[in-house]
Amino acid sequence: MKKFFIYFSLSLLVASLTTTMYIFFHTHFDTFDKKLRDKLFIYRGAVPTTEQVIIIDIDEKSLNEIGQFPWSRDIVAQMIYNLAVSGVGAVGFDIMFPEADRTSPRKIINDLGIADLVPDDKEIDYDEVFASVISQTPTILGYTFDFNGNKQYMDLEAPDVPAIFTQTGKLEREYLLQPTGVIKNLPVIQDNSYSSGFFNATPDVDGVIRSVPLAMSYDMSVYPSLALELIRALNQVDKVLVNYDELGVRSISLGEYKIPTDIYGRIAVNFRGPSYTFKYISATDVINDRVDPKEIEGKIAIVGTSAAGLLDLRNIPYDSIYPGVEVHANVIDNILKEDFLYIPAEASAYGILMILVMSILVVMSIGYSGAVMLPFVISTLGFSFIYFSYHMLFEEGMILIIFYPLFALFLGAILAIIVNYFLETRQKNLIKGKFASKVSPQVMEDIMQRALKGDNTFIAKEHEITVTFSDVRNFTNISEAAGNAHVLIQFLNEYMDEMTHIIMDYEGTVDKFIGDAIMSYWNAPVVVKNHVEKAVDATLDQIHAVEPLNREVKQDERFKAICDMSAKNGLEPIEIGIGINVGIATIGEMGSSGRSDYTAIGDPINLGARLESLCKYYNSMCNISNYVKERIPNDKYIFRFLDLVTVKGQSIPVEVWQIVDYSELPTKWKDKPLYKVTKERLLEEIDYYHSAIELYKNAKFEEALVIFQDLEHCLDKSNKNIYKMYIERCEHYIEEPPVDFNGVFVHKTKG
Repeated sequence: MKKFFIYFSLSLLVASLTTTMYIFFHTHFDTFDKKLRDKLFIYRGAVPTTEQVIIIDIDEKSLNEIGQFPWSRDIVAQMIYNLAVSGVGAVGFDIMFPEADRTSPRKIINDLGIADLVPDDKEIDYDEVFASVISQTPTILGYTFDFNGNKQYMDLEAPDVPAIFTQTGKLEREYLLQPTGVIKNLPVIQDNSYSSGFFNATPDVDGVIRSVPLAMSYDMSVYPSLALELIRALNQVDKVLVNYDELGVRSISLGEYKIPTDIYGRIAVNFRGPSYTFKYISATDVINDRVDPKEIEGKIAIVGTSAAGLLDLRNIPYDSIYPGVEVHANVIDNILKEDFLYIPAEASAYGILMILVMSILVVMSIGYSGAVMLPFVISTLGFSFIYFSYHMLFEEGMILIIFYPLFALFLGAILAIIVNYFLETRQKNLIKGKFASKVSPQVMEDIMQRALKGDNTFIAKEHEITVTFSDVRNFTNISEAAGNAHVLIQFLNEYMDEMTHIIMDYEGTVDKFIGDAIMSYWNAPVVVKNHVEKAVDATLDQIHAVEPLNREVKQDERFKAICDMSAKNGLEPIEIGIGINVGIATIGEMGSSGRSDYTAIGDPINLGARLESLCKYYNSMCNISNYVKERIPNDKYIFRFLDLVTVKGQSIPVEVWQIVDYSELPTKWKDKPLYKVTKERLLEEIDYYHSAIELYKNAKFEEALVIFQDLEHCLDKSNKNIYKMYIERCEHYIEEPPVDFNGVFVHKTKG
C-alpha cells in the first residue's frame, strides 16, 4: 500500500506539472503539438476528394503560351465564358483585380489623348467586357482583408453579400477576426459580380497553414470567405448563422451544413493530401477551348496559380511548397463531404483527462515493473496514444492535444525511474540490514534480485526448512573464568565468527545469536537445493573446526584464564553440541510495528532446540531427528541410534540419532576424524551396539544388558555415556518389567 501511495502521488505530480504547462504556458508549446499532428497527416497520406472541386491553374504552361500575368481582362473574360459554356457550377477567384487593365484599348487611347481620332466602337474597355461576362456567369470574386492598419485601406466598405449573416448564442464579445481595412476589386468589376468572398489564409506562428477563417467581422457586419460564399451561392442559401456559446464561436450553419469551427470562426483544414491532390486544369487550355466539358460540368472551379513567380505558394502539413488556391479547394471539399476536423467544446477537459491517465499509466507501469521494462512501457503507451490520437483525428474528427500527454509519458518515465532507483536503494539497504550478517553474499544477491522483482521475501509463510541449534558446553564456568564482559565477548566473537562463516559457506542463514547459542536454518529466505544435506555438512564442519579454533584460543593471552579453568576440569576451552531437524515451519517477518525480524517459528524449530539440548545427555556432538536421517544419504555419514523419545513440550515420539562423522572424510579433515578409534573399530562397535538396541526395543532386556555391559567395559569405547544409560534402563526394566513396552523414553526436562 505504501508503494502504491508513492507512485500514485508521483503520477499526480506529473499530471499537475504537465497540466500547468498546458493551461498556463500553452503558447510556448503549441507549435510542438501542431507539428506532431502534422506527422499524423503525413502518416495517413492522401485521401480521395469529392471530385466536385477543380482548379483552373495559371501555371507555367499558361504563362509560356499567353504571356506574363496579369493578362488583359478580355482573355480572363474568355476563360470565364468558356467555363460557363462548359456548364461549370460556380467559379471562384483566388486572385484580385484592384486596378484598371492597362492593356485596355480605351485606357491606351485616353492615355495617348487621341480619343477624337478613334471611332467609338474601337474604344473597347476590357474591364467592362470582363465585368459583363462576370455579371452573366456564376462567378464569385475574391478580395482580401487588411490587418496591418494601412490607412489607404481603412474605412473602405467591404463588398456586399446577397445574404443575411446572423450571430446567435451567447455573444458576450466579438470572437470573429476583425480586420482594419479591405482591399477590393475595381468597382466596375466588383459591382457587376453576384457576390464575393475574402481569401485570407493566415499561417500559424511556424508558417504552416492549418486553419482558415470562414467568416470575419468588419464594420459591424459579418463577411464570408471565398470557400464559404461559393458553397452558399451554389446552394442558394440566403441566411447564414454564426453560432456562439460562452467560449466563443462553435459553428457556422449554412443550410443543411453545420460547419464546426474554433472559437474564432476558423475551420481546421482536413487536407486531402500534398500538392495536386485536386484536379488541375491549365488556364490556357480553358481559354483555347481544349478541355472536355465533362471535366468541368457541374463542378466548382477555383481560379488560382501554381506558378512560382506569382508567389501564391504556401506551407501546409504535407508540403512546404503548396499552391494557395488548393487550400480553398480543401475547405470546399471538407464542407461538401462533411468530414470536418474540430476542437470540441470540452477539449480542455479531455486534455487534462488524457494527461492524468497517461501519467498514472506510465508511473504505475514502471513503478511495478521496474526500469528494465522502460522501453516496452514507453513504446507501448506511446504507440497506443498515437493510435488513439490518429483515430480521434481522422475517424471522429476531433482535434485533441498530442504533445502534452506524450510529455507526461516521458516526464513520468524519468521521475518513476528516479524514484525506482531510490526505492530500490532503500530496499537493498533494508535487505542488507536484515540479512548482511545472516547469509552469504551470493544468497544476499539472490534475495535482493527477488525482492526488486516484486517477490516479497519478508511476508510470513509456511515453508520447509532445516534448522540447527548449537551451544557451547560449560559456558557458565567460561563466563566466570573470563573475569569481565569484554574478554567474554571477545572469546565468543572468535568462536561465532568461525561458525558463522561455515554456515554461510553452505548457503545457510544465521537467524540469531542467543548468548553462546547459534540458531540457523536452510532453504529460507531463498530455496537451497539439498538443504538438509548441506545443513548436516555445515554442522560436521563446525564440529571439526572446533579443534583448530581451540589451538588458537590456547595461544591467545586474553583467554588464558578460560583455558586454565577448562584444563582443570578436563575440558577443551570450546566444546559444542548441535541439534538438527527438518520440517514445515512459519518463516518471515515477525515482531512489532516498530521492531521486527526475519525468523522462523513452529514445532520443527522447537524440536531442533530440544535435540541440541540432549547432546550432553547422550554424550553426542550432533543429534538429528529421524526426519533428517530419512533425507540424507546413509552411506555418506556414520550414524548411531540414540533413543526413541518424546521431548518436553511434544507428544509424538521421535527417533534421536547421532551423526558421528563423515563416512569418507573430506580432504580438509582427512587426518582429523572426530572419533578416537579406527574407523573399522568404530563401525564394529556401532553394529554391535545396534544389535543390543534391537533386543532392547523387543523388551529382551537381559540379552541387551549383556551386550551393553560388554561395550561399557571396552577400553576404547566411542561414547562414554550411552552404554551406561542403557545398562541402567535394562537393569530397571528387569527388576520392574514394563507393561506394553514400546521403547519410548519420555524426557520431562529440556536436556
